[in-house]
Amino acid sequence: MENDILSVIEREAPGFSKGQRLIAKYILENYDKAAFMTAGKLGKTVGVSESTVVRFAAELGYDGYPEMRKVLQEVVRNKLTSVQRIEVATEQIDGENIIDSVMAADAERLHATLESVNREDFDRAVNAIVNAKKVYIIGTRASTSLATFFGYYMSLIMENVAVVQDTAVSEVYEQLFRVGEGDVVIGITFPRYSSKTVAAMKYAKGRGATTIGITDCEASPLYGISDVNLYAKSDMVSFIDSLVAPMSLLNALLAEIGFRSRENISETFRRLEDVWSEYSVFLTDDQ
Repeated sequence: MENDILSVIEREAPGFSKGQRLIAKYILENYDKAAFMTAGKLGKTVGVSESTVVRFAAELGYDGYPEMRKVLQEVVRNKLTSVQRIEVATEQIDGENIIDSVMAADAERLHATLESVNREDFDRAVNAIVNAKKVYIIGTRASTSLATFFGYYMSLIMENVAVVQDTAVSEVYEQLFRVGEGDVVIGITFPRYSSKTVAAMKYAKGRGATTIGITDCEASPLYGISDVNLYAKSDMVSFIDSLVAPMSLLNALLAEIGFRSRENISETFRRLEDVWSEYSVFLTDDQ
């Protein structure tokens, strides 16, 4: 299937039935909403039956409506503005029970990520990181929190770990100035994708570094740039990015890397405990 489903619909529209043309017209004009509708809701919105919507997806060559909707979501997700996100979320979330809606959706994303993760790619990523001369981690905007979290624990496990700070564009390249063969650069980005992260990954790959992408799907701009891609399901909760599954994926990476470096880690944390105790870093029962 072509990636640009909107172009396909526009091209095939003259051959559609009357009901299918109504569906096509609505999707082309309201793709931001249609991408997150069930077949029944889309049919009700445009005035056709649910079965007509299902046949429309089949007419485009998809195995079913869910597959068509998934492709549509992948194409349009990065186009949604914050205002459009709020409008879509208003229809998706039960306003009377937001906590249940949000946490149930996060649980589904975790399960979907576990089911879809490629174990061979996961092992390739871990091997590359463990054997790297230096590890660079970059994540901007909402992904800054993920990069900072991952970098904090990586720096406890390994030496020569650097989190590339989200500063001016020129300064990002200054921080990557010495990157080269033997190094690993980990780029973290989810919709809406950061142009700064993508550009930095292209630069690192051009310098001969091994690149690892932490992103959401093959429609991500990191696909094709990264030597290894690990995918975690990410979605929007109103104007907020849901990063529960990406965080869990990073936790799994840290656990695996730590397990392979467990002898060094034990010594590192013994020394850290002495430092933490000497300088009262954590509260104790007698404080």
